[in-house]
Amino acid sequence: QVQLVESGGGLVQTGDSLRLSCAPSGRTFRSYSMAWFRQAPGKEREVVATIKWNYGNTFYANSVKGRFTISRDTVENIMYLQMNSLKPEDTAIYYCAADLSRVGRTVSDYDYWGQGTQVTVSS
Repeated sequence: QVQLVESGGGLVQTGDSLRLSCAPSGRTFRSYSMAWFRQAPGKEREVVATIKWNYGNTFYANSVKGRFTISRDTVENIMYLQMNSLKPEDTAIYYCAADLSRVGRTVSDYDYWGQGTQVTVSS
């Protein structure tokens, strides 16, 4: 059974930076695409950024474009989300997701999910 494990969340102040990491545990896992989603209290889970594993093509939600960077280490099989200039509206649980055969921007496009890591940005 493959599990995705996120790390790197925490409590920061407006303007600070954080880097989230996501790595699969369990059997060898080579995804076609991976993504970061987030879910704030009372809101639906939304896409933050996606990346095609082999080619590195990326997508960003407008709300994070220019502040967040998604990347991957193909040797260590780890995905990252560098978050700069954090704002209170970035406060959410951040989830990593992966799929073996497609890339998309909705929850239903991904078959594998992590448990989430809390990011809280104080004003």
